[in-house]
Amino acid sequence: MNSATDEGHNSALHSDDTSDRELGNAVREARWYAVQVASGCEKRVKTNIEQRIQTFDVADKIIQVEIPHTPAVKIRKDGSRHHSEEKVFPGYVLVKMIMDDDSWSVVRNTSHVINFVGAEQRRGSAKSRGHVKPVPLSHSEVERIFKQTSEQEPVVKIDMVTGDKIVVLSGPFKDFEGEVIEVSPERSKLKALLSIFGRETPVELEFNQVQKQS
Repeated sequence: MNSATDEGHNSALHSDDTSDRELGNAVREARWYAVQVASGCEKRVKTNIEQRIQTFDVADKIIQVEIPHTPAVKIRKDGSRHHSEEKVFPGYVLVKMIMDDDSWSVVRNTSHVINFVGAEQRRGSAKSRGHVKPVPLSHSEVERIFKQTSEQEPVVKIDMVTGDKIVVLSGPFKDFEGEVIEVSPERSKLKALLSIFGRETPVELEFNQVQKQS
């Protein structure tokens, strides 16, 4: 009895080891592909692909689905900061997969997927459009994309443009009113013309120091 039990146990271990090796091989062989999706449907497509991976049992072929994003900070009208994420490639989802008919079908036939990014192959007639042959991203492209998402400082955004009327909320010019003449998102600052001693004077202000007037 013990011998049979041990043999069964060893068999199960061997099966697990084989599965782990196969998964490891799949990860090494898989490549990243860009998939064009309907605007604003990136998260929905990611969720649907992940569900279809389980439904069609292709976890050994479709390894990972990502929507590359960077941190962002939006300055609201009242000067408060709202932390969010900004898509690096709006309208696209990245999929790490081993490309074959099954994995292609799972991704391509997902709702709101438009097509893989690749090279268009024409059919017999020059006038007829062919299908797109998916082309994997280069290793350098993938490295650059994910390095950008992990290292980039938060992008500061503000709902203001040149010509907007503002009021200063804090600092030495508190309660002064003026007009925006320059916006510098990369520095989280803007310049505004304020009336100081009866003269229009350009003053540099932090985004969170001002509020847009309605």
